[in-house]
Amino acid sequence: MAIMITDTDDAGRLSPVFVAMAAGRIAWGAAAVAAPRANLRAAGAPSLATPHTEYLIGVFGVRALAIGLGYLGADAATRRRWRRLGLLIDVTDTLNGAMRLAATSDAETRRAARSMISITGAYAAVGITDAALSALRRRRAR
Repeated sequence: MAIMITDTDDAGRLSPVFVAMAAGRIAWGAAAVAAPRANLRAAGAPSLATPHTEYLIGVFGVRALAIGLGYLGADAATRRRWRRLGLLIDVTDTLNGAMRLAATSDAETRRAARSMISITGAYAAVGITDAALSALRRRRAR
């Protein structure tokens, strides 16, 4: 049996892949809001903790929570929009992280950037695959 990547199957069931991604966004988002320093420790960059970085981690945590909760609580048409919004954010975050990684030589910053890029890059890859499969299905339906 193939893994269902797209949003729903013919019976309208949610994709386990997107449910897992939403759960990951919710878990990370809640952790980022509740304990931003723990996020930095998990990324291997505890010395980067400043009031500014802690604030920004919380901001991005709320964004992740909104995307995860929005996706899970939406109807099928709205879930498609949440998937596309998530794709836009994940691709942008991955590209931004890669540019920051290339621009720094600080080992701790590079370690944190690689950690974050691996997560956002994986989410972006799933989103790109979903978008491509959706476009292919639309073409075939014509």
